[in-house]
Amino acid sequence: MTNGQPPPVPGPFPPTIDPRAAQPQPPLQGVQPPAPNQQQPPPVDPYQQLPWVSDGTPTAEEFARRRLAKPAEPTATMGARAMLQKGTMGLVRLAPGKREQEYKQDVEMVRRNFGGLRQVTVVNPKGGAGKTVAVLLLAMTFGQKRGGYVLAWDNNETQGTLGMRAQQDFHARTVRDMMRDLHLFRGSHGRVGDLSQYVRAQGEGMFDVLASDESATAGEMLTASAFAEIREIVSRFYKLIFVDTGNNVRAQNWQAAMDATDQLVITMSARNDSAETAARMLDHLEQSGRQRLVRQAVSVVTMPPTRKDIDLPAIQRHFAARTRAVLLAPYEKLIDSGEPLRYGHLSNGTRDSWLKIAAAVAEGL
Repeated sequence: MTNGQPPPVPGPFPPTIDPRAAQPQPPLQGVQPPAPNQQQPPPVDPYQQLPWVSDGTPTAEEFARRRLAKPAEPTATMGARAMLQKGTMGLVRLAPGKREQEYKQDVEMVRRNFGGLRQVTVVNPKGGAGKTVAVLLLAMTFGQKRGGYVLAWDNNETQGTLGMRAQQDFHARTVRDMMRDLHLFRGSHGRVGDLSQYVRAQGEGMFDVLASDESATAGEMLTASAFAEIREIVSRFYKLIFVDTGNNVRAQNWQAAMDATDQLVITMSARNDSAETAARMLDHLEQSGRQRLVRQAVSVVTMPPTRKDIDLPAIQRHFAARTRAVLLAPYEKLIDSGEPLRYGHLSNGTRDSWLKIAAAVAEGL
């Protein structure tokens, strides 16, 4: 106590009210007071402007996005670089060499999403031009790198050899049997298990084969409508179809295959007679209004065991001027033997070459 006065009472104190402020104030000019029942604006979220929300604190979306923004640093997995890395227990880490980078790019091209069903048709009216082998090796390569949903279809109008060069299955049915039983697949009928009674699984190749009639005394030739019906059925179960063709460019099923083609592959041996037959076929396709199909085609030249009596530079120049790409397929004794083909039995050089061919095909899909 000081001078007889009580000590001050500690705060806080209520705000001082000016008596004048308690009187009703006239409205501002031009501003109407709110009506008694007028709906008020929704309240502002009190947390919206809080600093701990808007100060850059990461969100789950940003956390997930970091994985895309920072890919793993590539290291060598093939060749001497990989061996050195393994020998040093990972202390020395080397980037992939040029060959490995190209290999991975080819694999990525083969694995990319094509956005729907695609058909690759392999053609050359000359027998022995490597069509069947090309269909099998392309289907093997795509099956191996993509993991299935690949079909190799022998659309030969007479006796074909695709089923003979493929691995055998528990049955020997062909496209003729499937044509006889088409009613089992019409409409919403037919499952992938039902289709396995007509296609032949290729095991490690990761693809299936639909063989043509293997009898030399086959009945009527396949029509365009029969090709369309079979294609509609198999398109329910496969993403990629490789079609082997016969030698008659005037056959209905040959023409139907051309009309359904997304990517054309022209095969030939490195001999003038095989190449000339392919060149005349390109003339026919261009004259029938399929110029774009020809320009986007991939030409595959199969090398013989010896380079005697071949004119490779002239063949390469001609088809490079008419098609999108010209690639060489090395000679492989296993392929030349006529025996069924297995992916695991092919040489590394052959597998790498056909991966390069497959990447060129995929680029056009």
